[in-house]
Amino acid sequence: MSLAEATPELDIADRDARNDRAFFGHPKGLGYLAFTETWERFSYYGMQTLLVLYMVNELLLPGHIENVVGFESLRGLYGNIEGQALASAIFGTYTSLVYLTPILGGLLADRVLGKRRTVMLGAITMAAGHFMMAFEASFLFALLFLIIGNGMFKGNIASQVGALYGPDDLRRASAFQIFFLGINAAVIASPLVVGTLGEGVGWHWGFGAAGVGMLIGLVIYIAGQKHLPKEHFDRRAAGEKAERPKLTRTDWSALIALFLLIPVMAVGFLPNQQIFNAYLVWGDRQFDLEFMGTQLPTSWLITLDAITSVSFLALVALFYAWYGKRRKEPDEVTKMIIGSVFVVGGLLCLFVAAATTPEGEKIGLFWPVMFHLLNSIGFAHMLPVSLALFAKVAPKAVNATVIGIYYLTFVAANAMVGYVGGWLDTMPTTSFWLMHAGFAAVAGFVFLLFKIFLSKRLVQAEPAPLPD
Repeated sequence: MSLAEATPELDIADRDARNDRAFFGHPKGLGYLAFTETWERFSYYGMQTLLVLYMVNELLLPGHIENVVGFESLRGLYGNIEGQALASAIFGTYTSLVYLTPILGGLLADRVLGKRRTVMLGAITMAAGHFMMAFEASFLFALLFLIIGNGMFKGNIASQVGALYGPDDLRRASAFQIFFLGINAAVIASPLVVGTLGEGVGWHWGFGAAGVGMLIGLVIYIAGQKHLPKEHFDRRAAGEKAERPKLTRTDWSALIALFLLIPVMAVGFLPNQQIFNAYLVWGDRQFDLEFMGTQLPTSWLITLDAITSVSFLALVALFYAWYGKRRKEPDEVTKMIIGSVFVVGGLLCLFVAAATTPEGEKIGLFWPVMFHLLNSIGFAHMLPVSLALFAKVAPKAVNATVIGIYYLTFVAANAMVGYVGGWLDTMPTTSFWLMHAGFAAVAGFVFLLFKIFLSKRLVQAEPAPLPD
């Protein structure tokens, strides 16, 4: 499949849009999309940072849990477990469903509303969900609104990023790295604002701040409408098969190869997703977070992770720009193999920290910092690269839907995070983190097999020449 076939909604005649370099060498639309995503992720990660801590330290305790509408029925679905295990299970269910609904959001955009309308409706729904988190009674309804709104928002805004570029425009991969830089900038800021308000002032103040962030993102998206990719969307004709590009045999082969990658990526991404769940609870109990006489909020561990992630996204991009001038730059799957090696190294740091710290003593910050450094190098080689791979290969006819299907990776990863995270209190901590290192190692090995047997189908499609 050529890159022309893989690029969503590209108007070949629209040379001005493709030659736009007003935003750091990229189209203006990337700036609006990146800042919209930044504020959306500010709200999402701020809420997610507080979620498990809020449940473990307040919501699931007597005097609070009784106020949540429908909670007893929900707890029955988890076998009436309690405490940290129940919080982990709810976290895993919520975060997995957050990544499942983009499939439906992609279908809604492709066939009914178009991407722009779907993104705006998703943003409004998520803002409502964040504000509902400010009340114990509406906790479950808030999670439902956030799940539905995210489904309409997430895949469609990522698809619009890919649609900004022509078929042979090499800026696409760096555009997704910039997109992820915005996400990580939000993860740096959100614990400092949302986390500090939640832990220091009141949980509901933090959740309210997340809602305000979502509204800011919506305003930015509306302001940038004229700079976004053309959709050529006609609701009346959306269901007419004759006017929709058909999938070729090559398209189907590429799609099958991508779908086979999803469960492997899920296992590889599981350790990174655990940072918001069991790792945060473990750090709250075991890390020495006192700095210059001040006890830092536990949620600031997420800021530390985001700072290292942003730094290494930039450094890795700069490294490959330098390396590519001297030798052939590795393809996407090779970068994912490299990333797996670094993730394993980071998790071994947590294993060593648990193994070498005497019982009853707090863990110093050296090993957690080393974990975040190595894991962030792995992150830079895996998450943005895998999304760019899907955007590159996904056929034009079903691009938004395929981008939504990409997020099945996180559905599976977060479902496992919730299940496995519940073992934190029932197995030795050393074994817990060694098991996570094993997940990353297995994923890296399977990526290597994909490199050997399916790499040509995935990453060696030749770009179609741009017409004069």
